[in-house]
Amino acid sequence: MLKPISGMNNEQYDKFILGRSFFVIPWVEAPSATTARDGLGPLFNANTCVSCHAGNGRGTLYNKKGKPSRSLVARLSIASNGSFEHKELLNKNGFIPHPVYGAQISINGIHGVDFEARVKIDFEKIKVKFPDGEIDELLKPKYELINKNYGKISEDTAITYRIAPSLHGLGLIEKISNEDILKNVDENDSNNDGISGKANMVYSPKTKKYELGKYTWKASSASVIEQSAAAASSDMGLTSMYFMNENCTSSQKECNDAPKAVHKEDITPQRLEAISFYLKNTKAYKPKQTQEFKEGLEIFESIGCVKCHANNFKTSDNLTISPYSDFLLHNMGEQLSDNRNEFNASSKEWRTSPLWGLSLHEKINKKRPRLLHDGRARDFQEAILWHGGEANSVKENYMNLPKQTRKKLLKFLGSI
Repeated sequence: MLKPISGMNNEQYDKFILGRSFFVIPWVEAPSATTARDGLGPLFNANTCVSCHAGNGRGTLYNKKGKPSRSLVARLSIASNGSFEHKELLNKNGFIPHPVYGAQISINGIHGVDFEARVKIDFEKIKVKFPDGEIDELLKPKYELINKNYGKISEDTAITYRIAPSLHGLGLIEKISNEDILKNVDENDSNNDGISGKANMVYSPKTKKYELGKYTWKASSASVIEQSAAAASSDMGLTSMYFMNENCTSSQKECNDAPKAVHKEDITPQRLEAISFYLKNTKAYKPKQTQEFKEGLEIFESIGCVKCHANNFKTSDNLTISPYSDFLLHNMGEQLSDNRNEFNASSKEWRTSPLWGLSLHEKINKKRPRLLHDGRARDFQEAILWHGGEANSVKENYMNLPKQTRKKLLKFLGSI
């Protein structure tokens, strides 16, 4: 795990190690003698990337003390008032940040700058009965923001909670051609299989054009380097060539007046490129093709999971890969709606989450991964039961399977 892909020359290996160092070593607030790593904040959630992506995996819902983890973030947006400013924000960001708290709540601040708020986790228990009589219990999130230091947040603000996604196989995803992803688009369900699939075309700060979004829960980022820069800005308050402004709103005086790093860019282009290189060139996990695996895959395909969790792509260097995602947006129903749009993604639409590498989570974190965008699902069965919208019929196919067959499928999901 976390080893570089094979075949690197010395220069590439050095770049991989440099990128990993900026991924795992803490950033500090400015001014500091450590000018290569200063610029943290003024508002931030974590001081390292690895704080939210242990072992490059998914974030956790709770930390070791049983408190809400810093890898669960609250993102804010408001409706457009139709002004030129809002139209520009929609064109470039895909959403309009909250005027006081900004795009994302920061749970930490440097010295002299108050944190913004904390997340409180609570659930409502819901029972689900299978046709064969089995009963499972789901946890419906009742997350809320507490200890708000910059005033109330109006009720019409959209607040969505997101857990840090897995970084597994990012380089391989970037090697899938846009054409291969776009050929699965079926926005109007013209083949009448009940599944649509919509591309999210997003503004790229790198190319200054609209590109196919492949990354994040709503496919709102087009490349690994852009998503790395976005996360560095939102989660750690680090500026870069793609996000030049500190994450302070005009209402946050102490944040705006806080000491700044010597350099305009906290992460230089070379270091940002190294981080991206590290993420793209970490070896991906490939499960063994045992008989048990093959049986599970057959069930996965037979009930229709594979219609969205696509398991067969070719990379630009002719590798066959199984990310178990089509990287398109799908309507997942009202229960998973977060009242937030991002570019073409509506509140009910989510990118098909890649399933590969999830089996590594338990090895890394010594506990099962919390699934779905907000970590509400404690296991694969709960995640399946939350599927709605165009995935509803596939969920029903799963619920109608004999219990032993369901177990085989769940074991397969835990192996990939």
